[in-house]
Amino acid sequence: MRLLPAIMIFLCSACTNPGTPIAMPSVPDKPASQMISCPETRPQMCTKEYLPVCASRDTGIRCVTQPCPSMEWKTYGNACDACADTKVFAYVKGACKPVQ
Repeated sequence: MRLLPAIMIFLCSACTNPGTPIAMPSVPDKPASQMISCPETRPQMCTKEYLPVCASRDTGIRCVTQPCPSMEWKTYGNACDACADTKVFAYVKGACKPVQ
């Protein structure tokens, strides 16, 4: 029973203080309404054509408090490469643009 406080401190140590803004390294160029979901069956092989997409990728981070960076935007060479990553759930056409 004494491990519970230690576990809670460990879990919260990965989170930022409430009110601290988290700068995403990049964002999509297009509105969320243009998001394309990845298919349930993920591709095993992809062609190497360059048609960049900005994909929403799960970081695997889970926190008790917010804000918490559980999602990031990442540019992939094409939609197939993006959806081959099992942590990606959707994308928009075009490369991600840097946050200013």
